[in-house]
Amino acid sequence: MFGITGRYNIHEIERALRRKAPKVIPIYQTYFNELNLEIVPIPAKEELKPYHEYTSDKDVPVLVSAINSHADFLVTGDKKDFSGLKHCKDIMLQILSPSECIEATGRVFQDFQKG
Repeated sequence: MFGITGRYNIHEIERALRRKAPKVIPIYQTYFNELNLEIVPIPAKEELKPYHEYTSDKDVPVLVSAINSHADFLVTGDKKDFSGLKHCKDIMLQILSPSECIEATGRVFQDFQKG
């Protein structure tokens, strides 16, 4: 599976759209389904406790969702909010900004096409 997101992330995106850009919601709904993402359930409260030292409370469910899905990357526009992970050797997630993700994805596809 190439794309994974957490149910918590979806709730946060939809809440922000309702607040900031409600007219975009029908477009979002149409194209979101086309992404065919694997959706990770919202983590249980007990799962969140060990990770509060690495990021803000609001971002812990995002982090735990990524960990639970065994993701290699966590793509976020708030990369600085996950800077606490730099000192954690137990979490093997690479934190990327959206532009870094697009750049890395482009390199992978270029390498794939070269054979």
